[in-house]
Amino acid sequence: MPSLFDPIQLGELSLANRIVMAPLTRSRSKGLLPGDMAVEYYRQRASAGLIISEGAQVCAEGQGYLDTPGIHTPEQVRAWKRVTDAVHAEGGKIAVQLWHVGRISHTVFQPEGRAPVSATARSARGKTFTQEGFVPVSAPRALQTAEIPAVVGAFAHASRCAMEAGFDAVEVHGANGYLLDQFHRDSINDRTDAYGGPIANRCRFTVELMTAIVQAIGAGRSGIRISPVTPVNDAGQDSDAQALFNHLAEQLAPLKLAFVHVIEGQTGGPRDIAPFDYAALRSRLNSAYLANNGYTRETALAAVAEGRSDLVSFGRDFIANPDLVRRLRLNAALQPIDRATLYGGEAKGYIDYPALA
Repeated sequence: MPSLFDPIQLGELSLANRIVMAPLTRSRSKGLLPGDMAVEYYRQRASAGLIISEGAQVCAEGQGYLDTPGIHTPEQVRAWKRVTDAVHAEGGKIAVQLWHVGRISHTVFQPEGRAPVSATARSARGKTFTQEGFVPVSAPRALQTAEIPAVVGAFAHASRCAMEAGFDAVEVHGANGYLLDQFHRDSINDRTDAYGGPIANRCRFTVELMTAIVQAIGAGRSGIRISPVTPVNDAGQDSDAQALFNHLAEQLAPLKLAFVHVIEGQTGGPRDIAPFDYAALRSRLNSAYLANNGYTRETALAAVAEGRSDLVSFGRDFIANPDLVRRLRLNAALQPIDRATLYGGEAKGYIDYPALA
């Protein structure tokens, strides 16, 4: 039986273990650039089989929160190269999460103060993090059909920038009520063009986008994150989530992506928020299955040993435990997280959590 601590081949990536650091927004990228603290933060956590970075916007319109990094300009590529070099020097592997928040944004982040773009013109009931603290998101406008290829192109461009920056892979953020999810779910998508209505149409944007990324950097360095039933960011349940995500899996299977990262249940909350057969989803994939959400040492060990998942990602445990892999191996106690320092700030709660003696 495979173990959580065994190596695994993930597309073109040879990973030392099956413990993955999940993407975690920390809002410490001044000027939209990862800085010196980010270099140290990721270096400290390089023992993970794979680090997936915090979300990095693929274009200026993709930003939704204060001080989140981008991955679409030469300056951003240079800044991220310092991070990837530090992780590689420790023997680690790192992917960047490619992010477009869609309607979960505010006009203060948008070029010329324009409305955020989405699959819909309906506002989300939610808040975002700005200089003024947490404030309601702004009303979006629906992307015109003719504008969609440019958004697909932005993701492909960002994936090429990621390779230039030294990342080992990319993960497209298709989860948590952000832009791709706004197209997926009929609770949000009210379009009447080729990207709305039937399930096949609502999956079209994601399939076109992933196809473009695979053409740009190869399938073996490409992955996607999905969250079939999470309600975060005002993402109401789809009328048939199982059929929707089974179809998406079937459409992605021919691409042979390196991995599909699945948030099981409510992000950061109950795993049984809504019924969903993750085994049925996995059976339709042609990729490694990366499980996420509320896993403990015991449940992660069991999921891999029993063949229910190929890898398991941990989020907030990695914030407070830079040496999480070692702690899991030794069954050592985990340090608690300081929730007051999750977003924004300086070194405290970011790079000052101690490793085991």
